[in-house]
Amino acid sequence: MKKIISLCLLITLAAGPSITAQTNTPQPVSNTVKPWTYWWWMGSTVTASDITWQLENFAKAGLGGVHIIPIYGIKGLEKEAISYLSPQWMQMLTHTIREAKRLGLGVDMTTGTGWPFGGPNVTPDMAAKKWQYTNGQLQSVLTKQAVKRAAPGGAGLVLDPFAIDAIPKYVQRFDSAFATIKDLPRAMYNDSYEVYGANWTDDFLNEFKKRRGYDLQSQWTAFTDTTTALVKIDYHQTLSELLAENYAKKWTDWSRQKGFVTRYQAHGSPGNLLDLYALSDIPETESFGSSRFPIKGLRVDDQYEVDRYGTPNPLAMKFASSAAHLTGKKLVSSESTTWLANHFKVSLSQIKPQLDELFTAGINHIFYHGTTYSPKNADYPGWLFYASTNYGINSHFWKHYPLLNQYVERCQTILQNSQPDNDLLVYFPIHDLWATQARASGGIHLLEVHHVDKWLLKLPFGQLSEWLWNNGFAFDFISDNQLQQFKPDASGKYKTLLVPATTYLPQATLARLGELTKMGVKVIFMEHLPKQPTGFHEQKERSESFQKVLQTWTGQSFPSLQGLEILLTSANLRQETWAKEGLKYIRKVQGGKVIYFIANQDQKFSEDWITLSTPAKKIGLYQPLTDKTTLLPMKIEGGKTQVYLKLLSGESCFLMLDTNVGEGLDLDSNVGEVQNLADVHLNAKPVRQRGPVLADVKTATLQGTWKLEFMEGKPYLPKATTLTQLGSWASLSDSASYFSGTARYSLTFDLPKGFSPTQKMTLDLGDVREVADVTLNGQKIGTAWSLPFRLDIPANTLKNKQNRIVIEVTNLSANYMRLRDTQQPEWKKFQEINMVDIQYKPFNAAQWTPMPSGLLGNVTLEAAKN
Repeated sequence: MKKIISLCLLITLAAGPSITAQTNTPQPVSNTVKPWTYWWWMGSTVTASDITWQLENFAKAGLGGVHIIPIYGIKGLEKEAISYLSPQWMQMLTHTIREAKRLGLGVDMTTGTGWPFGGPNVTPDMAAKKWQYTNGQLQSVLTKQAVKRAAPGGAGLVLDPFAIDAIPKYVQRFDSAFATIKDLPRAMYNDSYEVYGANWTDDFLNEFKKRRGYDLQSQWTAFTDTTTALVKIDYHQTLSELLAENYAKKWTDWSRQKGFVTRYQAHGSPGNLLDLYALSDIPETESFGSSRFPIKGLRVDDQYEVDRYGTPNPLAMKFASSAAHLTGKKLVSSESTTWLANHFKVSLSQIKPQLDELFTAGINHIFYHGTTYSPKNADYPGWLFYASTNYGINSHFWKHYPLLNQYVERCQTILQNSQPDNDLLVYFPIHDLWATQARASGGIHLLEVHHVDKWLLKLPFGQLSEWLWNNGFAFDFISDNQLQQFKPDASGKYKTLLVPATTYLPQATLARLGELTKMGVKVIFMEHLPKQPTGFHEQKERSESFQKVLQTWTGQSFPSLQGLEILLTSANLRQETWAKEGLKYIRKVQGGKVIYFIANQDQKFSEDWITLSTPAKKIGLYQPLTDKTTLLPMKIEGGKTQVYLKLLSGESCFLMLDTNVGEGLDLDSNVGEVQNLADVHLNAKPVRQRGPVLADVKTATLQGTWKLEFMEGKPYLPKATTLTQLGSWASLSDSASYFSGTARYSLTFDLPKGFSPTQKMTLDLGDVREVADVTLNGQKIGTAWSLPFRLDIPANTLKNKQNRIVIEVTNLSANYMRLRDTQQPEWKKFQEINMVDIQYKPFNAAQWTPMPSGLLGNVTLEAAKN
């Protein structure tokens, strides 16, 4: 009976589309689980036929949708450009939406061109302002900032983000354009806040007095004194409120009234990011640059300027996901892999770790940055937006692009259909930041995603959050406003709230913390109690009241980071201790079952027993890269669930915990019931028994003479050659150093001594530049496109004698562009910024040295010892 039950479950898991337990009806896959892409329309110089051609290719590649952003145009094609929101432009948008719907794709668009919001309908009274102190009076003057990278029909002044009537006036242009349009995009989009120097609005003084209770001009000395904090906090608080009420909320309300959802990038703004993200339907963060993970074999572009842009930081990403988690929003998106490396140099193996970092930070709706509309007849490399990464049809990884998209889809299917399982809330004390003087951007703090060390990590809040992240405690951020709305639920979620060491705290927040303790939430003040309430008006009276309330907290302990681990674990808060080994994770729940997504982004861990904070009787390992599910060996020690996990540097997986194993099943077997694994991912493969655990492995290098043939690529095919030692083909000859395309390595070899054809073996390709398709004895065993470059070999694929291995390697397009930029640089024909490199200098690939290409080291077989 046990075997029959197990077999039925194996068939269920292999059945394909997810099945709901209630109806057993296959559920359609939403196109949000697939990755989407930014789609820049250069000059909106588009045609219906080329739109259809590109959308069809996007669908075949596995994308779920596009996000239209009109930008500057093409030199020489000014007459073909289509003015933004004109009747012709709206016809192209309608065609796009209809064709996308036919192909199962979604369409989003920016509420404007380029960035930030602005355009020809923005009159001086609606435009961005800054304050100016003249003759003893604070005055409002224009910043004169214009829309950046504007498309035809979109140029003009930038919108005032603080004015009460700016958004209502601005969207009138869109009301007219969409008046007769029935086919609508899914979402309106607002890019990151880049309204530089804007720190005022015409009615600011009146709004300030109404909200803060005093005249700002009367406290001019305090406002400009770098040592005085309370007036600065009041000033920033007012800007933050105006930004939320007059800009974000009015834009969101208008979008919803018109039938759009909203994607909102709040980062970069002077407001409280948590409140701003929460106003949108889909909060969106951004991953800009390379995180430079210490992953074995990961290539990092030497030309990336860390000092200029910093590196992506998951704590900054968690502002968007925290807002979504606290407000019950299903989707959290990201503008992903912006400037990961220079154009023509980005590999799929560099992209995957950045996406894994986003997943661990709570992101589940990836938008690639991005793809440029390019006509079918455009000469190589086609039309390009200056900022990498290029995911377009002419990209060197286009042939293997579906593999990345399948990986993302499998991950997002699980992540979008599960809920966060975090224990901790961390209060964001933005007032301590507002109390300090910003040195640029009009003297206000812009909370950008680039240099988080300047506003996030330098605060005790950032240091606490970083410690929690690295030590395996799952948490979300919460703002003052969100605290007022937060109510603990019966499940015990968010049962502890940490208040970082802070100087300034609103009275209402302190009162709310007291109320939450009475509701059963454990509130922990780090290091010390706050010193004083925010707000300059009637400070003396309010401070006395504040101090009285603080006295009710004085009997508690105020831990430092050094004592926090013991305090949290003694309070029965779950800790994933293996996070200290460089394993980044997010813990979620689906159908009452706990799920972990884990990414190994270091070299500290490879395989070992790890202790989970959540009990389980069966644990399934789902590998989104291969779409395979395996039951893992596990044991109980000290009342804790331990599981044996093998996860090499660069790899990622899901752990699917099942605590409700049915009666009558053999709990000691490695094959049994794993309920609902198929509920959370697509096309699950049958559960199979795991191979030997903790067994030493033996390896052998494939020996012999390799034949190297160049199959397809540019500018022409170098001559075939033979190799006794593998290395970069770019070093073989001058012609090979310019070759970009696919080359075939082939070798005939005997199985090494001690290896048997019946064994399960792994092929380790070593250092691959950049993607390898592998065939053994006529059977394709897979494509290695991400680190580590390893493929499992099915049993009985190999023979004792005369095995033939064929490895087709596709490299980057950088080497060909070295030649193209010397002989035919006219492809750089774009207006405004044209093409620049990652340092924003004129793009010139002719100066590059050859990029290593092909198989750079030994290819080895690996098998368990008998």
